[in-house]
Amino acid sequence: MPSTPTADRVRPAQPAQPAETPASDGTLSWYARPAGMAWTLLVTSLVALAATIVIIVERSILAADPGHRTSCDLNPWVSCGKVMQSWQAMTFGFPNTYIGIVAFSVLITVAVSLFAGARFARWYWLLMNVGILAGFAFCVWLWYSAVYSIGTLCLYCMIVWAMVIAQLVLVTSRNIQTGTLPASPGAARLARELAWPVILILYVLVFATILLELGFGVIGLG
Repeated sequence: MPSTPTADRVRPAQPAQPAETPASDGTLSWYARPAGMAWTLLVTSLVALAATIVIIVERSILAADPGHRTSCDLNPWVSCGKVMQSWQAMTFGFPNTYIGIVAFSVLITVAVSLFAGARFARWYWLLMNVGILAGFAFCVWLWYSAVYSIGTLCLYCMIVWAMVIAQLVLVTSRNIQTGTLPASPGAARLARELAWPVILILYVLVFATILLELGFGVIGLG
């Protein structure tokens, strides 16, 4: 008589392990959810990418015509042309814009993948968080160079800074809320409640340092 499979020999398929262990949807900020994060990354990256492309175009025209007045040469303190001709604009031996093109294109790809239903492993979110943190650190150095060394601002560069600040804070908040970055419930709550105030504070601090160092002429009041 043929043997029948026993319960211990036939096991049901094990469900795939989730990439993360998020909190319940009711406790997540809108941007911490897949669709919200997709929109966050897409909008901020598109804005930053557009500003980066304008810089590339303006830089190309300036290289061909040294007398060209760039579209954001507004006054002695806001002059993209002067910043583009500084060595800081080619920190690693090539235009900084190349880094932006690659980085923001990657984030746009992540956003589109999230819209399509992709879900990424915990290590992927951590790696992306580290990458955005590195981009933020680079922006901080460029801000310091522009304000305290060059003494001139690039309007399009500041748009990129603003988008990177928002990306860093919101992605970090998302990772804390979803458990990607280990944190207590209290820390997760603070990450949810303080994300936008932190972004606003950083914007105010950047603007304040610019006014304190370069004066009110930056905004046409000098």
